[in-house]
Amino acid sequence: MSRVGLVPSLVLLAALLGGCAALPQFLRPGGEALARADRLADAGDYEAALAAYDDYLTGHADAGEAPRARTSRDALRAVLGARAAAARLGEELAALQAALGAREGELARTREDLGRHAAELARLRQELARRQAELEQLKKIDERLSGQRRRR
Repeated sequence: MSRVGLVPSLVLLAALLGGCAALPQFLRPGGEALARADRLADAGDYEAALAAYDDYLTGHADAGEAPRARTSRDALRAVLGARAAAARLGEELAALQAALGAREGELARTREDLGRHAAELARLRQELARRQAELEQLKKIDERLSGQRRRR
């Protein structure tokens, strides 16, 4: 073969090999199903994508793209699990915040009650001090009167 014929032959061979490597998805076994699963995942429809990956793997478990499909499927399961856990935790957080709000309301009422009781206690202590002072005066009066009776 001459150099002139060799170059076009090499270019043709490279084009054929490149074309085989870049076979469209729909020409590979299960390629369209896998492409559909990928499109669903890219669109954010993770539940449908997960089902599509499962369908693909059911029919093409030994295909060359099966490991990538399994990885994508497992990643989607993890994402969906994390989303579900986050939703549950969000609900738990909302419930805990509501309970905390109720407890804070109870605490405010209890503090108000405590303030009223403290004011009442202060009033009663003042009344007690006044009564004790009166009692002391009455004792002194009684002592004077007793002393006067004894002298008589």
